[in-house]
Amino acid sequence: MASVTAGPAEIGRRYDQSSPVSDVFNDGQVHLAYWYGDEDDTPMAEASRRITRKVADSLGLRSGERLLDAGCGLGAPALLVAEERGVHVTGITVSATEAARAEHKAAAANLGDRVEFLLGDYGELTQPDGSFDAIMAIESLQAAPDLAAVLRGFRRVLRPGGRIAVCDYTLEAEFTPAEAAEFAAGIGFARLPTLPQWITMLRESGFVVEEYVQCGPRVFGLGHKYVDSAERMRAELTERFDADTAAGLRDSLSRFFAPGAETVGYAIVTARKPVG
Repeated sequence: MASVTAGPAEIGRRYDQSSPVSDVFNDGQVHLAYWYGDEDDTPMAEASRRITRKVADSLGLRSGERLLDAGCGLGAPALLVAEERGVHVTGITVSATEAARAEHKAAAANLGDRVEFLLGDYGELTQPDGSFDAIMAIESLQAAPDLAAVLRGFRRVLRPGGRIAVCDYTLEAEFTPAEAAEFAAGIGFARLPTLPQWITMLRESGFVVEEYVQCGPRVFGLGHKYVDSAERMRAELTERFDADTAAGLRDSLSRFFAPGAETVGYAIVTARKPVG
């Protein structure tokens, strides 16, 4: 398992810098998208909402439940599930830029009574025991310096019988350990676990794993769609930011997706806190 450590303050600064571009490029969604194949011409932003809906489906969210969005980004997933599932969402991010933008989006969507966004570290939760019915973590846990401690904290704030869904990258068979470490370090990951390792970490933290699905070929494996989107939006990104930012986004996406689905997967693992 690759391991490169960055603290919350450094991670927050990274997202302070990158999130304004994400807000324009993918409608405020700081995560990947799901397509059914090359022939699927769904716009990237809507394909990204499929990921959020898959996570919400895996949790079986019900109206009125309390959901923690750990590493909430710019707030798009929290707002989507609040509107579509009728849940109350608390989002937390280490980026001041993301927290402020997410609050603005909640107010604009008239969802301020159901969604709140906090500036803080999901590794240091202050909510009382059993505060939440469910937790979702979409592409956020690979940055945690101490994932075991984070998962223990999640277990504490979940009510007995509460659910957690982890949606994240997985290491597949073709990377050597050195290549995995280089890939993880290049994008600020603290680790790049295999799917079995994700499952084991949840079990060792006291969760009962109930479902897991590998959808890498339909997510990471269609990397050219993200690159194509960056190229189509080059003029808009240049106008909103500058030419270097527009070109840099396309180039960074090309490098990021170069390993392909044979090397990097993408999974959703859903687990439950035991009642007893």
